[in-house]
This record gives sequence, C-alpha cells and structure tokens, in this order.
Amino acid sequence: HVQLVESGGDSVQAGGSLRLSCVASGFTVNSRCMGWFRQAPGKEREWITSIARLGSTYYADFVRGRLTISRDNTKNTVYLQINSLKPEDSNAYYCAASNGRCPPQRLSDVTYWGQGTQVTVS
Repeated sequence: HVQLVESGGDSVQAGGSLRLSCVASGFTVNSRCMGWFRQAPGKEREWITSIARLGSTYYADFVRGRLTISRDNTKNTVYLQINSLKPEDSNAYYCAASNGRCPPQRLSDVTYWGQGTQVTVS
C-alpha cells in the first residue's frame, strides 16, 4: 500500500525556519521522482522542488535559495527545509511522487500525493 505522510507544518513567525518531512511507504523514495508542491486557498497547486532518483535536485524560479529538498534513504523520507519564512510562504505543502519525468511537468504527472501539511507565517 503506497502512502505519503507529511508532517512538520506549523504556525511560525516571519524569519523563522521549518523542516517538513514526507515519509513514504510502499516504495522507496530513491526509486521515484519525489517533490513538494504548495497550494494557497483558491489557487492551483504549484510545484516547488523535486529530487530525482539519482539525487539531482530541481527548484522553481521563485525559490531563490530559501528552500532545500533532501532525502534520507535509510528513513525513506524526503524533507523540505524552508528558511527565512515570509507570510507569503503560508500554504498547504504537499509531498508528491512521480513515476515519469523529473520534475513533473503538470499535476497529472504526479502518481501519488500526500495529504498535505499547513504552514502559516505571521
């Protein structure tokens, strides 16, 4: 049974940092393209970053060095480190696993989604 479970979302003050975690089950995180998306209320889910099977990382242009994706194969977990948090980082963050091209080009390319974790920055 494939499952992605995110955690780490919280309400924090601007300037702080958070590390989001995504624990995978039913497959290994180094066997698929893993990534993170964000979604604000009323807006489309938006790709942030991906890490490919062999470890290459990709970031959306708006990331500008504040976000870092990483992977711990021993824990079968993918992380998203967010530094210098801003109010505009307030979103639901979703972990995603894709079988095909990395990073995924569209939402329909994602094979599995997590349930999301909320980040609120004030």
